[in-house]
Amino acid sequence: MTKYIFVTGGVLSSLGKGITAASIGALLKHSGKKVGMLKIDPYINVDPGTMSPLEHGEVFVTKDGAETDLDIGNYERFLDTSFLKSSNFTTGQVYSSVIERERAGGYLGQTIQVIPHIVGEIVDRIKSAGEGHDILVVELGGTVGDIEGQPFMEAVRQMKHDEEVSGTFFIHVTLIPYIKAAGEHKSKPTQHSVQELRRIGITPQMIIARSEHALPKTFKKKLAFSCDVPQDSVIEALDAPSVYAVPISFMHQNILPPIAKALELGELNPDMEQWDALVKKIVSPQERISIGFVGKYLELKESYKSLIEALIHSGAHLDTKVDFCWVDSEEIEERGAETLLQDCDAVLVAGGFGSRGVEGKIQAINYARTNKVPYLGICLGMQLTLVEYARNVLGYEDANSIEFDEETAHPMIYLIDNFINQSGETELRTHKSPMGGTLRLGEYPCDTKEGSLLRKAYNGQKTIFERHRHRYEANPTYRKELEDAGMIVTGESNGLIEAVEIPAHPWFLGVQFHPEFTSRLQTPNPSILAFVKAALAHAKGA
Repeated sequence: MTKYIFVTGGVLSSLGKGITAASIGALLKHSGKKVGMLKIDPYINVDPGTMSPLEHGEVFVTKDGAETDLDIGNYERFLDTSFLKSSNFTTGQVYSSVIERERAGGYLGQTIQVIPHIVGEIVDRIKSAGEGHDILVVELGGTVGDIEGQPFMEAVRQMKHDEEVSGTFFIHVTLIPYIKAAGEHKSKPTQHSVQELRRIGITPQMIIARSEHALPKTFKKKLAFSCDVPQDSVIEALDAPSVYAVPISFMHQNILPPIAKALELGELNPDMEQWDALVKKIVSPQERISIGFVGKYLELKESYKSLIEALIHSGAHLDTKVDFCWVDSEEIEERGAETLLQDCDAVLVAGGFGSRGVEGKIQAINYARTNKVPYLGICLGMQLTLVEYARNVLGYEDANSIEFDEETAHPMIYLIDNFINQSGETELRTHKSPMGGTLRLGEYPCDTKEGSLLRKAYNGQKTIFERHRHRYEANPTYRKELEDAGMIVTGESNGLIEAVEIPAHPWFLGVQFHPEFTSRLQTPNPSILAFVKAALAHAKGA
């Protein structure tokens, strides 16, 4: 049977529960255990798919096409594993399932209540996510005491006594504030948070103490006594030079022995040698490059979480520090691309939705193309690559995507009304289709062209598999004109255009898929790795 580790948070949000859960999962995996991960989100949205990136950060897409919380991305990057839609669920999904079952008569006329029906649905989903794993690490979103999190807390409390559960371990991540004027740390917020957990019926067995300053031994002892945990179960989580340094820090503090003892896992000896070597290259790299990151959600950098991390992964494998030159595409429209990008070693145009900032992105693409600067366009960045080329090389001045101009005479990007989805089913899409659930989502095959940058990047693979999140596609009507003018299609998926290149350019690639979703610290995405290599060569004048 599966054993469960529950990670809760107290005092305030954004303490790093996701990184904590991912770090523990990574250490357990590197100890030879089969580890699953689960993020529970207490918001009522069915999923974050229709939420603004500025509201919630990035929407991470799983292999099987689920739009999930960005922490699933952390799990994949840390454990070098592809997780599925079962690794994330929300209050909205729980209530939807219970209501649908009630409408279908599944409860035989019972009065539907939070206990036992909602809580029971939560327990069933947690157990389902744990199937096939030695250990399931479960991160509960939100903060202890939040009204929307109460059913989830009750569910995990009940699992302590469930005969189908092999064992449970509760970890509480909490803030230790440092009062500068008094010159001391304060444990009271943590004590109150732990008291709230106990009131619910959960007694944490380990405290992860988030702090900007190292904790004195006397303070850690006081914290252990006041929170009723062993002294070796108070683990410091100080601000780290890289999130990937956190598992190493936890390992050095012997985080695993208390967990192993409580869950009867035996002696755990994680092999973190390669991981540690990569972290050292992130912290103290030999080389340095600057990448012009052109986007429209720059007010919240977590909107591009996976892409930022993917560039860091590639930099680590090349012993190179990737500096980000953040460029708002709307600012390009006002000041010009050259002004903002001239000091960059490469240009990346990221994905996005909506017309805001599109013309600025097109100007950035034009700058990279005409100045022979290494370029990578992702999703919308690839689509606008076609628009830019059509306008400035083919001479179609009004070329556009029908996402932004339904009446354009030259729709380089269009909407496929009858689309075959990942399950082989036909979907009917129109401009008025609801946004939620109408995207091309998840992993699809891409056939690469012989001799292309794309195939070279993927070490000669004829067919690669990458993830998607978009509604619109490149219009094949213009393929011959583009190729005759020097832009070649080098990636296709069941007749759909997946990648384009300009052979006359030193390094120019646009991809319809999101390569960042499959990049991990230990196995960086090949196309992004090739892009960073090209940027490094350009920086050296090679």
